[in-house]
Amino acid sequence: MKALVIYDSVHGNTEQIARAIGNALRDQGDVEVLRVDDVGPEQLAGSDLLIVGSPTHAFRPTPAIKNLLRRIPANGLRGIRVAAFDTRISVSDIDSRAGRFFVSRFGYAAQPILSKLEKKGGEPAAAPEGFIVEGTEGPLREGELARAADWARQIVATQ
Repeated sequence: MKALVIYDSVHGNTEQIARAIGNALRDQGDVEVLRVDDVGPEQLAGSDLLIVGSPTHAFRPTPAIKNLLRRIPANGLRGIRVAAFDTRISVSDIDSRAGRFFVSRFGYAAQPILSKLEKKGGEPAAAPEGFIVEGTEGPLREGELARAADWARQIVATQ
């Protein structure tokens, strides 16, 4: 299996999750974990599994992730299993009522990422997943790195 984990990270939390996912997949084959700025759509060819992650900013992925997804040609992910994750603040940790409303209305970054990957021909390998960050800059909530590794292993187990 050839897997590619692409991420963007602002405070380092999403990078930590991406690396935990990559490490969990290493015994399954060739795995690369790359920051979005180091990837072009042409590098996706030949992958069996593509996992894309972003911090959630204004209920969406970062501009760099959105740009990469936009540049993938139509049907450019045909035959590739895809999954998406994000890092986020838990709804229960949002102090304002308005903030909770907007999250319930607009969601987090992982769902739009997965939707775009599917529109480009990818085959969903898992439901979008979110990993919890304490505060706006982190650190990750205790246990999230282990949960990310488990999520990655479940993706491979359901091939």
